[in-house]
Amino acid sequence: MLERMLDTARDGHGAVLVVYGEPGVGKTALLERTVEAAEGFRVVRTAGVEGEIELDYAALQRLCSPLLEFIERLPGPQRDALGVAFGLGGGEAPTPFLVGLAVLGLLSEAAEQQPLLCLVDDAQWLDGASGGALAFVAQRLLAERIALAFATREMGSGFTRFPQLHVDPLGRRDARALLESVLAARLDESVLERIVAETGGNPLALLELPRGLSPAQLAGGFGLPAALPLSTGIEQSFRRRLPRLPRDARRLLLLAAAEPLGDPALLWRSARQLRIPEKAAHTVESEGLLTLDGAVTFRHPLVRSAVYGSAEPNERREVHRALADATDPQTDPDRHAWHRAQAASVPDEQVAAQLERSAGRAQARGGLAAVAAFLERAAALTPEPKHRAKRLLAAAAAKRDAGDLEAALGLLAGVEAGVLDELGRARVDLLRAQIAQEQRRAGDAGQLFLSAATRLEPLDPELARETYLEALGGAMTSDVEVVGGAPAVAAAARAAPPGTVPLRAVDVVLDAFAIRLTDGYAAAAATFARALELLLATDIASEDGSRWLSVSSGRNSNMVALEMWDDEALHRLAARRVQVARDRGALGHLPFALWFLARSQMLAGELTAAALVLDEARLIAEATGNSAGLNTAMILAAWRGDQTHASELIEASSEEAARRRWASNNYARAVLYNGLGRYDAARDAAWELFQPDPIGYGSWLLPELAEAASRTGDRALLEFTLEWLSERTGVISSGWASGIEARVRALLSEGEAAESQYRQSIEHLSGTRLRLELARTHLLFGEWLRRERRRLDARRHLRIALEAFTTMGAEAFAGRAERELLATGERARKRTVDTLDQLTPQETQIARLVANGQANREIAAQLFISPSTVEYHLHKVFRKLDVKSRTQLARRMA
Repeated sequence: MLERMLDTARDGHGAVLVVYGEPGVGKTALLERTVEAAEGFRVVRTAGVEGEIELDYAALQRLCSPLLEFIERLPGPQRDALGVAFGLGGGEAPTPFLVGLAVLGLLSEAAEQQPLLCLVDDAQWLDGASGGALAFVAQRLLAERIALAFATREMGSGFTRFPQLHVDPLGRRDARALLESVLAARLDESVLERIVAETGGNPLALLELPRGLSPAQLAGGFGLPAALPLSTGIEQSFRRRLPRLPRDARRLLLLAAAEPLGDPALLWRSARQLRIPEKAAHTVESEGLLTLDGAVTFRHPLVRSAVYGSAEPNERREVHRALADATDPQTDPDRHAWHRAQAASVPDEQVAAQLERSAGRAQARGGLAAVAAFLERAAALTPEPKHRAKRLLAAAAAKRDAGDLEAALGLLAGVEAGVLDELGRARVDLLRAQIAQEQRRAGDAGQLFLSAATRLEPLDPELARETYLEALGGAMTSDVEVVGGAPAVAAAARAAPPGTVPLRAVDVVLDAFAIRLTDGYAAAAATFARALELLLATDIASEDGSRWLSVSSGRNSNMVALEMWDDEALHRLAARRVQVARDRGALGHLPFALWFLARSQMLAGELTAAALVLDEARLIAEATGNSAGLNTAMILAAWRGDQTHASELIEASSEEAARRRWASNNYARAVLYNGLGRYDAARDAAWELFQPDPIGYGSWLLPELAEAASRTGDRALLEFTLEWLSERTGVISSGWASGIEARVRALLSEGEAAESQYRQSIEHLSGTRLRLELARTHLLFGEWLRRERRRLDARRHLRIALEAFTTMGAEAFAGRAERELLATGERARKRTVDTLDQLTPQETQIARLVANGQANREIAAQLFISPSTVEYHLHKVFRKLDVKSRTQLARRMA
């Protein structure tokens, strides 16, 4: 299987294989055999190290270091991300998946010269950042001459998507043959069988367990250990061999075990400080425990574990002290600080402060797990209780940011509330609230958010207002539960101290929502207008604006634009958020940004473009191991009139939607049923959610509710929608709102008044991006004209509606328009939309980007794939569309 992986890579197709099995079963030996078979390949390798599991990008740096000659070929953002992650330069912390994309690019560039074999041993001990980046790379290999092999003890969730090879222990016959091949003398049959049984056919155990036992012990079997877990048994066999070594050899092994860099120069600098002679190296190498040929390598990871685990605490501190002294604090300050911390036996503020500075540098590299590790150790070494509590709190926050919520709560449990000041206690409540919200403990989150906000009011008014906005946003979406709901949070927020002067966008957004919930729409309109102005003026590409990339802030700014019925602002905010997420490689945020953009595109009737955006969001979500999301996809299916697909998506999320009162499900139902002419069902779906006046969704739901009410003869409900909408058009200026208001008035009117209102609706909506709503007005106007027996006038508007709906791909509404045209006596011929169905979603994306003039490297960076993969898809596009050049493709796409 490993040789087939190499053959596949030689042929120009990326290949991945995960080799897994118990410790000592032969995984490393198989990787070494693969190197022997990799003729013509360049080989790079790394391994997970248990002691470095919290030091982000440690393993990845070892893999990529031999290939840094290619880093200048990467796009600027990728080059910078890799430089910051590896500590080669300063800058803003890169997102993990921008680092992953940079690694993919680096490996691809190297593979252009010759096929590349990447080996990752002991993957179970990879630090999280390295593991995530390598999984990203493995999933994106397609048209690269790259073979990537992992060796791991167990198939963790990060590896299940890749081809696998399980390495089993040896059978009894082979186990005996291997054991007999290394015995110096014959054994008693019962002893031999016992060793075979004891080791379970594990090759390393078969080789190691007999070593260290005397011939007499072997002969009688009395020296064999009792049954132990396999890895412990192998470690014990290594430990039995250590006391037989000279003291200097044992100390050299301990030095190597304490420093996983594998740098012989660093090892010997430390050894000289401990006065370890060079002859000690000959001893450990002759014992087959360690090799020093170009790099310091243990025969097996369990040797390292046995050496380090069997050492006394004072011996470990001694070697860490020597390693700290031998590490240059200028060129490698973080490793220097870490070894100093491991050498400390009592609290030491100087060492703790150095670790805290290392945490800051790790933060800049995006290594959140490393931040937490440095701060946690710094807290343990901090002598002053208050300072120790602050560092523990900071470590807990880093654990939460890294996604380890339970560990964060564990650190918070160690914070002594009595030594914190009031601000510190408030920050503890805030962090607990954020964790509770992420763990879906809505009740705990609500209580803690309000407790934190109240405590923060006199201490840090700006943070208090940010906390209230988090609580209010969560309460409006049911992620946070408080007594009295969102209005209660809004009332508390309004009673809080005002924001700074000049006001920040976050302050005005909070005020707008709070006023809206407590005093109503008219009172909040001016504040919403100011909030929208500040949001549009905020430079979210700047460091200060980076928090606006978050999902909650994106939702809040989206809701502000919807409350103002401002279709242009809605689109600008969504498009800008997508661009910034792309530029930063913020893959965690990009799918959400794309979903917001797709909704704006749907309002504009750009259903095909929205479908491509959703496909991209799905691909990115899959690549990052996140949920692809159903809400926006179900709305698109509803607008397309795809009853089967829309119903499946609605049903799949109905339980959670009912529990959390999601607007998307009811909105999708209303759109779908209005298109299909099932007006009773459309009215019920829209009214169910509209009754509590959902903030942000009124602009989506009201047109559906009004149309369904008019078609079911519910005049009272139709009058209610007009009253609700008139309150808004009386205090804002919006072509969108005015166009819908005129349409609702037309539905309530007769004769010339109705005709005048339909024409006003068309005039207002013609000045917006809302092609779907404009087509809806033409459809309703045409239907009204037909009922007035004005067939020629009706045909004109029905043709416009049919053309628009068909072009946009809104098939159910197009069907309504076609039926109405038939009723006027005209036979309509529907056009079909050329959606380039022969292309896959990713091929369509690439084709459109090529048509827009983008180069392969630019497309690769945008779609999070390699340039080789872009070229691979582009060849398929040319063949499917029968074009020969990028120019011809551009004309075809147009």
